[in-house]
Amino acid sequence: MDQLKSHAETRTTATAPPGAERPVRATRRWLAERDRLEAAIAETGVDFDQPRSIYWNAACGVEAGADFAAIRARVRRYADFAPTFEAVARRREARAEAAADDGHQITARDNYYMAAVHWGAAQWPIHSDDEVNRFYHRRKRACFAHYAELADHRIEAVSIPFAGGALPAWFHLPPGYHGGRVPVVIAVPGMDSFKEATVALHGDRFLTRGFAVLAIEGPGQYEAAMMGIHTTVPAWARTGTACVDWLSRREEVDASRIVLSGISFGSFAGTIAAAHEPRIKACAVMNTCHQPGWSAAFEQAWPTYKMRFMYMSGHTDEDAFDAFARTLTWEGHAELLKMPYLVLAGDRDELSPLECSEALLSSVAGPKQLVVYQDSRHSIGGVPAANLGPFAPTLAVDWLADRLRGVPMASERWYVDHGGKVTKTPL
Repeated sequence: MDQLKSHAETRTTATAPPGAERPVRATRRWLAERDRLEAAIAETGVDFDQPRSIYWNAACGVEAGADFAAIRARVRRYADFAPTFEAVARRREARAEAAADDGHQITARDNYYMAAVHWGAAQWPIHSDDEVNRFYHRRKRACFAHYAELADHRIEAVSIPFAGGALPAWFHLPPGYHGGRVPVVIAVPGMDSFKEATVALHGDRFLTRGFAVLAIEGPGQYEAAMMGIHTTVPAWARTGTACVDWLSRREEVDASRIVLSGISFGSFAGTIAAAHEPRIKACAVMNTCHQPGWSAAFEQAWPTYKMRFMYMSGHTDEDAFDAFARTLTWEGHAELLKMPYLVLAGDRDELSPLECSEALLSSVAGPKQLVVYQDSRHSIGGVPAANLGPFAPTLAVDWLADRLRGVPMASERWYVDHGGKVTKTPL
């Protein structure tokens, strides 16, 4: 705890980390619409733009429910995000240390994991590589490393050689692994999430099905951005090959059974990565970001999306970023996809109109499937179609497992209506 105390003593404020209250990459819409954004946060709280407290809670498990209930109650301004998550992270880390001292290793394990997720969540509103962001990152890494030492399965911190540097990742082997070669999924998180929250604390959907997981942060994502590796389409076109090259050298991995899963930003980046790496046997993406140029996300959705992406891409000038954004397209890449490819999307996705995913799929030469959830927004869920129909994350992982088992598939469009009924038509 000495590092925590010494940092707190040198902090200029105990409530609003510099990057959260005064973002370095403040955009025109941030300045013009700040009052509207603050009003939305005051009314809706931490989930004003997407259900982040739900998916981070899901990763942490039932015990963290009280944490996120308190966070939802306390966050009423944008400036509340980082210090609120920081306070909960400190409490969980202290609880983990006390449990470890008392010999309660499972309790320590669980609390270190939850602390790591809260430290990572505290980084979300900071769009600059400042000392506060780096401090949160160091605590996140330290807590997750302690969790990895105590976990019920083997976890290894890895660096994947990439463009003269390295991409950070955690490599998870399924519980009970005692040798042999297993299938593996390359898991690409969304713009707002991070590799430490990619594999759930309990009952992870991939590990429980016998998959190993390479949980990466690719170009522009969290730690990769701190290492100077920023988001570009060419960088992501090289990412799949870098990951497969690394995996192919591991004695635990069956190199003939490597698949990729991408969520939100990962639906775009993962598609680019898979398109340029034919050794990936199947690719499943959900919560789509498939609009070329990303105008809905950057110019119509909340301005935080654009500020986050400016940080991910290393831009400080908005006009230069606007020119760069026009390069963010799957066009010329999706045509290379030959492996089975699955897209799960909401028909009211506010960040990426459904027709953009439909256009992408029309360019895919290989077997493909589109699953559309009626009335769902970007994050699939919270509507009858998602509640009564196939659970999207489970559908995705089972679909990937079926591809590795050689189960035949037809190129189809599935429409999940508000009653949960699935209507299938040729695609």
